Amino acid sequence: MSPSADKYKSFKMAASMVQSVTKDKTIKHEVFPSFLERYFTAKYQIDTNGKTAEDFCILQHSNKICVITVAGGHPIVRDKMKVEKVDFQVTANTNRMDNKVIGKNKKGAQNLQSESILCKVHCSGGKSYTIYSCIKGKLVEVNEILFSHPQLLVEKPNTEGYVAIILVRLSDYDSQFQRLISEDEYGEVLSSRANELDRPETLTLEGGKHAGNDPPT
Repeated sequence: MSPSADKYKSFKMAASMVQSVTKDKTIKHEVFPSFLERYFTAKYQIDTNGKTAEDFCILQHSNKICVITVAGGHPIVRDKMKVEKVDFQVTANTNRMDNKVIGKNKKGAQNLQSESILCKVHCSGGKSYTIYSCIKGKLVEVNEILFSHPQLLVEKPNTEGYVAIILVRLSDYDSQFQRLISEDEYGEVLSSRANELDRPETLTLEGGKHAGNDPPT
């Protein structure tokens, strides 16, 4: 199977995962809502820094604490990549694991901008990805378990495999989330990506032929 066909299949799987969650949300809440559903609202940043499908999920808690995770449409999760290393040494002088927070006001926390780097993820095959904070605030903690168990980033991205926890200032809270999209909107984005790859001019099938067209010359 060609790389384009593989990517198409991956987009379809990611889209169906998000859609199944949103379609069943009412039923889940009536029966037994999960911890995430009860206390967190999922928002998404897509195509970060202009890189297609490099998406992140920001889980908003009712107390304004936010959990940063890798979204289902991101290549790391979507393609179930083998993660070899999660590196929190983001610059020569800054290691996110050195972040030390004291007290209710999170004294000593590293200050983050929306474009700040949280870590770098190195996968098999030489592929590497940068994980961004996506929102402005104070770094409460990074998930140090990822240092020794990096595959949790793929296996359990919204729970044990979360990346970091950030505290947003109350005065910045509303403005930080106005530019992000909802879970339903994200499901539509994934479906749109899958449909784009489903078009004859973009989806390459096995054997080097383009669907509905003659072989390229």
